Amino acid sequence: DLPMRQLAAEITREKIFLRLHQELPYATHVETETWEETDKGVRIEQAIFVERDSQKKIVIGKGGQTIKAVSMAARKELSDILEKPVHLFLFVKVRENWGDDPERYRQMGLEFPRQ
Repeated sequence: DLPMRQLAAEITREKIFLRLHQELPYATHVETETWEETDKGVRIEQAIFVERDSQKKIVIGKGGQTIKAVSMAARKELSDILEKPVHLFLFVKVRENWGDDPERYRQMGLEFPRQ
């Protein structure tokens, strides 16, 4: 299920960037924290990590409108791919300097860039 979890995270990340364009730096990361198959579809919980509280506010948007639009777009694409209902729950979290953490890169299947 790991490839599907990663695909789901990338779909959500894509929707964030399509919605926010240049407002948000590329230091945004999405992790699929929970993937649960049920008789009603798939329940997915994802964390969207940003480096600053100001970025968190941008991702959430006024009255939650931005995160709602991202969630709806990602949910639709995931439902189409999986051919079943998807219940997607997004949480925006601040993790300062996450891009400097080698463990984060390993979890994503990437090599930590050496300077």
